[in-house]
Amino acid sequence: MEKDHLEILLEDIRGKFDLVLEGHDTLRQEIRDTREDLCEKINLVDFKVETLNQKIDGVRDDLNQKIDGIRDDLNQKIDGVESRLSNEIRATNQKIDSVEVRLSEKIDAVAADLSAHRADTESHRTGYRISESRLTK
Repeated sequence: MEKDHLEILLEDIRGKFDLVLEGHDTLRQEIRDTREDLCEKINLVDFKVETLNQKIDGVRDDLNQKIDGIRDDLNQKIDGVESRLSNEIRATNQKIDSVEVRLSEKIDAVAADLSAHRADTESHRTGYRISESRLTK
């Protein structure tokens, strides 16, 4: 009976060993499936990240173009204001020079009239006298 008993035990051990091998095969397959799923998900995430990077690059380029355009517009406007301001300053300086010339001419004319009047008054001093008391009344 020992031989039969031993054969039964060996057969039982063999069956359990086959179950362990089958379990290992199942676990290996699950690990492979999980690895493949993870690889697919990683590839999908990589694709999405690359797509986002491209979109970000595109947005950055658009923003740079807009900023450059705005900078150019502002520079043109500043140049225009500077040019108009220079013209206004030039025109104002010309007006000031013109007024200065006219005032100088008028002052010279008043000085000449005053000098002529004084000469005329001094030449008549002996005959005519102007009293200050008459002028203040």
